[in-house]
Amino acid sequence: MSPISTPARRRAASAALTAALLVPLAACGNSADGKKSASGAGASAAPKAANLTVLAASSLTDVFKAAGAAYEKANPGTKITFSFAGSQELAAQVKQGAPADALATADTKTMDGLKAETGDSTIIAKNRLVIVAGKDNPFKIGALKDLADTKIKVVLAAPEVPVGKYSKQILDAQKIEVKPVSQEPNVRAVLSKVELGEADAGLVYKTDSAKSGDKVVAVDIPDEQNVVASYPVATLKGSKNAEAAAAFVAWLSTPEAQKILQDAGFQKP
Repeated sequence: MSPISTPARRRAASAALTAALLVPLAACGNSADGKKSASGAGASAAPKAANLTVLAASSLTDVFKAAGAAYEKANPGTKITFSFAGSQELAAQVKQGAPADALATADTKTMDGLKAETGDSTIIAKNRLVIVAGKDNPFKIGALKDLADTKIKVVLAAPEVPVGKYSKQILDAQKIEVKPVSQEPNVRAVLSKVELGEADAGLVYKTDSAKSGDKVVAVDIPDEQNVVASYPVATLKGSKNAEAAAAFVAWLSTPEAQKILQDAGFQKP
């Protein structure tokens, strides 16, 4: 007679069957509790909702507000707070450890100087410069050379600001000497001076001049005398919302975000 009784055999067989049935159930449970398999619905699920802080160049103010609203609508629970300033000021904030999740600058040089603090950057848009003259353009400014007239009060961005660097590059290439009445901390400040009549002309991004309506007259600069400004964006390594920040940065290159940027006058990256 076998040393194991018939009832004991039945109990052992029952336990084995129960264990076998529990294995697939456990696998199904993982797909429902957030640890989803690669083939499950969770593989393409949106990142967790988060409150993001994005540092961005002043020239992105209006378009990023529109882009942020579109992103929040598509990702319920996500809130994006923007902090706009000159790129050089934003770089200083990042180096000082300002709590933020992503950064967008108006030039690649500023971004390249922050490689220790950022992830890989992606260019999301480009821009060009224009001359802005006061309402009705009383001095009949029509070209860069006109800015050399000492009777015209010209305002430029400071040379450490991307738009200031671009302005200097353009003027130096044409051997045009301009003595600005002031040097401003960002492009919006330059535009404001001309809008308010505190200056007769200035150099700003094309997208900024478009927002002024009839407050200023925009004078195009020929491509051969102009520069192309590039806008890189990257996540910050100090972000406490790395996944959500990366998702927003990636979204800025999608067709939806690109349409918002290009509708605002930015060029394709």
